Amino acid sequence: MRTFKSVTIAILLVAAFMTLPNTSQAENPIRITTQEDVISIHQDSSALLRYGYRNVPYKPCVQQLFTPGGINVLRDSPADHQHHHALMYAVSVDGLNFWEEQKEPGRQRHKSFCDVTVNAHSGVPRGSFCERLDWVNPKTDELLLNESRTIAVSRLDESAATLLSWQSSFTVPTGKDSATLSGSHYFGLGMRFVKSMDTDGRLRNSSGKAGEIVRGDEHLVRAKWCALTANADGKPVTVAMFCHADNLRHPTHWFTMTKPFAYLSATMNLHREPLKITSGEPLRLRYAVALWDGSVENSQIDRLYRRWVEDN
Repeated sequence: MRTFKSVTIAILLVAAFMTLPNTSQAENPIRITTQEDVISIHQDSSALLRYGYRNVPYKPCVQQLFTPGGINVLRDSPADHQHHHALMYAVSVDGLNFWEEQKEPGRQRHKSFCDVTVNAHSGVPRGSFCERLDWVNPKTDELLLNESRTIAVSRLDESAATLLSWQSSFTVPTGKDSATLSGSHYFGLGMRFVKSMDTDGRLRNSSGKAGEIVRGDEHLVRAKWCALTANADGKPVTVAMFCHADNLRHPTHWFTMTKPFAYLSATMNLHREPLKITSGEPLRLRYAVALWDGSVENSQIDRLYRRWVEDN
């Protein structure tokens, strides 16, 4: 009888946790810390991510992202390409370059956080925040584009992975009829890895194809996901980027390179097909980044990709 009551109480507690929109730290292992310049998310005593939103060169970005084993895979503003800000989103808007940082580039200005939440999503504890950004021409202070950016991160014990979801909704500012997105073949959601991952990495994607050679070691390939397995500080890790099936121009055009350094970017083929956003018709893009300790099979990456698409 006591065993039955104990099991019943445990089930009720789990059900209560899963239905609460927000849970306290005692019930949820996720902790979000907002400081003047950065927002950090931890699970228990382990870091999940660090996001810089003020006092950052030109654009807010995910500066650090950790595997379940505690290995950071991102590198922010390396000496060879200082405009590579770890995990960042940038394109050209109305001809103004927001990617490179030369000749007075565009600036993504943090406006506010509209929501910072610790909750449970599909039964998994996670931390998330929504940020409003203005894409501005610094020469004229003209507002070119509005963005609402939502980032959520969780640790999936079942998949032994860290999963970050990135959603951006772009709208044309009041008083403008349209905004045109364009840029180089690598513009989009880009990821620069820690230095130790620049050598001997293995790239793969859901299509199994090498794709088009753009120049040198640079390729473009259309696929649902793209992944890199490499050594981070002496330990193997796998990083996969996902593109949601509802994204415009899906499957995405993945930009990849491994020489002289590793880089991965989810693009929209803007160098060949500029995209016009009109007033009243926002552009919504959803991506994800999954991290594993060690090398994982394609089937494991594909399972998590399908789960993420179904849940989002």
